[in-house]
Amino acid sequence: MTEPTTGTPAPEQPLTRRAARAARRAARASDPGRTPRAGRNLPAAIGVGVFLVALILASLVFWKPAFVYLVTAAAVVGVWELAEGLRSGRVDAPLPPVLASVGLVPLAYYGGADALAVGFAAAAALVLLWRSFGFAQDAARDVAGGVFIVAYVPLLAAISSLMLAQPDGAGRIITFILVTVASDTGGYAVGVLRGRTPMAPSLSPKKSWEGFAGSVATSALVGVLCVVLLLDGAWWAGALVGAVAAAFATVGDLAESAIKRDLGIKDMGSILPGHGGVMDRLDSLVVTAPVCWALLRLFV
Repeated sequence: MTEPTTGTPAPEQPLTRRAARAARRAARASDPGRTPRAGRNLPAAIGVGVFLVALILASLVFWKPAFVYLVTAAAVVGVWELAEGLRSGRVDAPLPPVLASVGLVPLAYYGGADALAVGFAAAAALVLLWRSFGFAQDAARDVAGGVFIVAYVPLLAAISSLMLAQPDGAGRIITFILVTVASDTGGYAVGVLRGRTPMAPSLSPKKSWEGFAGSVATSALVGVLCVVLLLDGAWWAGALVGAVAAAFATVGDLAESAIKRDLGIKDMGSILPGHGGVMDRLDSLVVTAPVCWALLRLFV
């Protein structure tokens, strides 16, 4: 008989970095229920995104006011979602006046900036008046929540109506939307492929500085193409619009992430598969709208 080998067994060799990464990728791929790295159902998100862009382009091509009413409808859903989200944080914003405030979107298109300013002041006063007929407890908090909703959704969304009312309004709206979408798309792609350095881990763990650089670069490139081809403007103006829009789109995304974390919710809604609620898509657009309107007005 062969004598058994004595002594301690040889220690296992540690995995190399490359082998460890390969093992992690294989483990993720073998888990059918895993969440994608960027936290989205990518096919559904792409399908919904393409449909929304096609709907917007169709409204701009065939009848410009159709875009105004499309934004108004989106603002109604966004106001409802935000009011429900705030209610989960014990802020009971007066719903009828904040829903009525979506009229700021068509008001800005037909009446201009002065009418929008007067309309916003009237909407804020209506929120205060409506809440004054209720109980005194938490009244200041509810009024502040209502005015916040009016300013965050209808007022900022109405800025797009000011852009559309210009003679080359359709081109301005397309530029505004495409640079914002390019910011989101470029940041998502670069963040998934190269994201290493967290940007704001307490608010959005998957957002990285590398993804932000991708957002700025992609949005600036799309801005150049849109401003030169659609608005007959200078290339540097397009690059400026795209880069600044990317920065503000990121701020808008992080701001809504902060609101949702404070309220203890993941998404504002679930109406858009792969995206969440309407406000989960409008968060970047409503913040970049006044920026794009101002920069295009100044430089193009």
